[in-house]
Amino acid sequence: MDGHRKREYPDFPILGVGGVIFRNQSVLLVRRAQAPAMGHWSLPGGAVELGETVLEALDREIYEEASIKIETKGFVRLLDKIFFDNKGRIRFHYVIADYWGWFVSGRLNANSDISEAKFVHLTEIPSMGIDKDVKETIEMAVRMRDVI
Repeated sequence: MDGHRKREYPDFPILGVGGVIFRNQSVLLVRRAQAPAMGHWSLPGGAVELGETVLEALDREIYEEASIKIETKGFVRLLDKIFFDNKGRIRFHYVIADYWGWFVSGRLNANSDISEAKFVHLTEIPSMGIDKDVKETIEMAVRMRDVI
């Protein structure tokens, strides 16, 4: 291990962050290039590092994954993502703090542990085949965004 906590078969849950990042009527989605959600569209984000606040981690992860700067506007929800192996052992366990915010600047580019990044119009989200939790988080963030 390179100074990072063991992510696969961890001894305890790992704190992660995710972002529902809006640009007009679109939201940023990334295609994961690593387990546990390899090949699936998801929200950008990742693990919080030691000494980093959750908002610092969110800014860093989104910049590392998609090369963009964001402005975080609010907290959406806390979510457990637990993945079991075929023997019933916990292979991954993340507790994810999801936030919403706005695209500020940068040229979208897929980096880090993602294979693709794109802004998807909100009307296209239902046909993307994304995880139910991701859809719900986006829907919650849209309602929060629309109140402001």
